[in-house]
Amino acid sequence: MNIAKTPARLGALALTLVLVACGGDRPAATDSGHGDAAGAMEGAKGPRGGRLLEQGPIAVEVTIYETGVEPQFRVYLYRDGKPLPPNQGQVDMALTRLGGKVDQYTFTPEGEYLKGNAVVAEPHSFDVEVRANVAGSAARWTYPSYEGRTEIPAAMATQSGVEVATAAPGRVVDETVLQGVVVPIETRRARVMARFPGVVRELRAATGDEVAGGAVLAVIDSNESLQRYNVTAPIGGTVLARGAMVGEVAGDGALFEIADLSEVAVELHAFGEVGARVASGQPMEVTRVADGATANTTVERVLPTTRLNQSTTVRARIANADGRWRPGSAVEAHVALSEREAAVVVRPEALQRFRDWDVVFVRVGDVYEARPLTLGARSHAAVEVLAGLLPGAEYVTAQSFLVKADIEKSGASHDH
Repeated sequence: MNIAKTPARLGALALTLVLVACGGDRPAATDSGHGDAAGAMEGAKGPRGGRLLEQGPIAVEVTIYETGVEPQFRVYLYRDGKPLPPNQGQVDMALTRLGGKVDQYTFTPEGEYLKGNAVVAEPHSFDVEVRANVAGSAARWTYPSYEGRTEIPAAMATQSGVEVATAAPGRVVDETVLQGVVVPIETRRARVMARFPGVVRELRAATGDEVAGGAVLAVIDSNESLQRYNVTAPIGGTVLARGAMVGEVAGDGALFEIADLSEVAVELHAFGEVGARVASGQPMEVTRVADGATANTTVERVLPTTRLNQSTTVRARIANADGRWRPGSAVEAHVALSEREAAVVVRPEALQRFRDWDVVFVRVGDVYEARPLTLGARSHAAVEVLAGLLPGAEYVTAQSFLVKADIEKSGASHDH
């Protein structure tokens, strides 16, 4: 077969493309011994813009019609260059797709054409075999009709960082993403007050200091007893704030605020119906916005009141032995509202938008092809595939944009 190969350079990578559009201008055909197949080899166009397959006095024009309907084969018959009624011939067709799957079609007369008995599923990329008996003459044609394909030698794919995974059953999480901040845990927080009014004589801790429970934080001269007394830390932790200066009079205000930050909380906000679906015990992955660090936890509680902005407050706890989850840090949390098993899942990073489809690029040997998908539930870890991909298929997970870019650069058509 004469399949055109077009080199393209993406960065330091040269990819060899094998791109022949549906109904394109570069088909190849083989003759099974039923006469002249030159028409198929040249990719001749018929009066209706389809692929014209000729043998002696008879011809078959194959079109894919998809205006206002699901894509369907429509076949027109000719003899000596003149149209024949559809009841003057019989046609059947086999499409062999990448990976070996074969779609069989039979045809029945409808109007002025023969109509295929099933939808032509995307992608319209296959090796075609047409068998026909027109006005008593039998014929057979084969030709490739490809779109959205590229061929990359294995060594070149490895060098460019192309990686694949295998489509398989998996767990799909129905999740929501909430925004919030890190806060100290309420029960691990203390405001340190002076027991009696008096003049602050010493301050022995500053903001950011780590202090032990019982440590002396301040020394005050009491206005009542005129005696000096110590103010101690009720808990061990980090000094978050200091509210006094030496020489000031200690009164009703807090001298220090201390929190044990070996464990912290995240306080998140859920809006609308999401707030009603979040519940205690649901798994959660928290990501620190500043550097992408993550921690796994569960929803501890959902507060019973709604804020003025109509958000519901959701809280969870995170271990913080290294102290890197600092109060006030912005976080994003993926909360699993429900989980279920799916027959086929793919990784989200594998998905690309190609024409009007969500696709992955399937690999068979050295050949890669865009495979349109019908998608179901999705999370940041897995996306459910409802149609378009079978378990066991290999699909590109890394550098899929290279494949997409080369196909788009080639200008491969979708002309029928």
